[in-house]
Amino acid sequence: MTSPGADAGTGLPAEVRKARVGDVAGIQRLVDTYVPDRRLLRKAPVTLYEDVQEFFVAVDGERVVGCGALHVLWKDLAEVRTLAVAPDAQGAGVGSGLLARLMDHALELGVRRLFCLTFETGFFARHGFVPLDEAVVDPEVQSELLRSTDEGVAEFLDLERVKPNTLGNTRMLAVLDGSPHTSLESGAAVHR
Repeated sequence: MTSPGADAGTGLPAEVRKARVGDVAGIQRLVDTYVPDRRLLRKAPVTLYEDVQEFFVAVDGERVVGCGALHVLWKDLAEVRTLAVAPDAQGAGVGSGLLARLMDHALELGVRRLFCLTFETGFFARHGFVPLDEAVVDPEVQSELLRSTDEGVAEFLDLERVKPNTLGNTRMLAVLDGSPHTSLESGAAVHR
């Protein structure tokens, strides 16, 4: 990767910022990279446009080299979605930088728990996520969440109807306390 888009504040080789509608084509390319091996589910362009305000991107110059979204599920719970890094940008701290920004954004919103559904358990574990084997919401909240038509909520609740989409993935959860943590991969500040 080149350095014109480098984020001087973090030492990352790419700038991490809120996504704009002009980034959707780059986000789409990243998602499509990981669809064939089922690391990510295909997303229609209209869905990405509808959700662009949830995304952050890592850009190297004009090129989107990473993306990730934060989707609020409940007052103290959000999901990290569509975290992806271009194959040629992996290992440079881009994923860690994006996740750190998503965690910061969660804290800014007042969210203290983050959920993810992932094959990349080692990566998320390095950032404070642990496997989720049981319900972490009380029955009243679960009853409300069951009213949602959002597939991510169904995945969080581990509902039978989404099992074909989640085979092989691990449900993980992190509790954010706002204390800084240095990423093992990149040295970028990560908040848990």
